[in-house]
Amino acid sequence: MSTDLPTCNFEADKLILKLKVTLAADPNAIEPVVEGVMEIVREMQCAAGNEDAIELALSEALANAVVHGAKADPSKIIECDVGCDESRGMLIVVRDPGQGFDPNAIPSPVCGESIYSDHGRGIYLINELMDEVKFAKNGTEIHMIKR
Repeated sequence: MSTDLPTCNFEADKLILKLKVTLAADPNAIEPVVEGVMEIVREMQCAAGNEDAIELALSEALANAVVHGAKADPSKIIECDVGCDESRGMLIVVRDPGQGFDPNAIPSPVCGESIYSDHGRGIYLINELMDEVKFAKNGTEIHMIKR
């Protein structure tokens, strides 16, 4: 475990869980990472009652990083940091090596022609499931908090 977790207003010395995971930008790598992280999250009881929301948001964030950020190139690396603070909740940061994007330019999947699209719901779901969502570094980094 790494102690250099970006804390996004979390106090590093108060984190009861700090986990840093890297994975190849291979879609097949997402599920094992999510399962491993969630096993630890459940054991620590860091976000009791919110595990399903965290699991889906983490899956979506990693899928976006792999598919869009790294173009599913297994030679590229995705980073995922997880932290838990008893008073602030669960923090997850996912980073990809891509060019980034403007999250405000993503059309809402609940109105207009986007309703009929077969993709484009990941960021919407993440925003609905998590209490705080912020993008950094030109959209190559997402910070998600669940209390």
